Amino acid sequence: MIRYFMAAVLLLSNISTTVRAEQRELAWLSGRATVIDGDTLKIGQIPIRIHGIDAPEKNQVCIKENISWKCGVEATKLMRSLVMGSEVSCEKLDQDRYGRVVGRCFSNGNNLGEMMVVQGLALAYRQYSSEYVPMEGISKSVQRGMWAGKFTPPWEWRRGKRLGHKKEITDKDCLIKGNINRSGERIYHLPGSRFYAQTKINVAKSERYFCTEEAAEKAGWRKAKR
Repeated sequence: MIRYFMAAVLLLSNISTTVRAEQRELAWLSGRATVIDGDTLKIGQIPIRIHGIDAPEKNQVCIKENISWKCGVEATKLMRSLVMGSEVSCEKLDQDRYGRVVGRCFSNGNNLGEMMVVQGLALAYRQYSSEYVPMEGISKSVQRGMWAGKFTPPWEWRRGKRLGHKKEITDKDCLIKGNINRSGERIYHLPGSRFYAQTKINVAKSERYFCTEEAAEKAGWRKAKR
């Protein structure tokens, strides 16, 4: 009798363990992700909205030093770099009104929402979560990403609010490229110099264009040696 009782207990325990494992599996989505924008992914055909953050919309612009830059595009680029070549795992937390899974997502051991906020290319979405508020404070204190200038919160942008019009740099305007290398050294490149064509300016990383060498040097950049 005792033997039958122990066997029944063991069977129930195994069933319970299996159910818990299946529940955990159902609570997660994993796979290669397609990036839609700075806070939205797709795994397979399932759209996923990153929990607790709000990134600038794809067509949204921000302003730094009276020059507009495409912060929405930069946010999308950052998200792509975070998931590139790696599997993404998302803990399913909710579903939004558009039918998207709302999840906390990870790639390469990084919390994607946290990384976006730390880099200043997403805001803590306080309406739904305070999880990333401390990270936002850090980003704001060092003026990283959007915090380096002026911006409209994405939720206000979607309602039609815009910053005043500012001039956006084009190839016909200031042409001196102020680049920051991997060592953090600020170097400017003149048109026609050896590395001018291959130098790309990322305003989100505090790189910029200058109209004159004097302006570049006054701002702390030095001339490229070649």
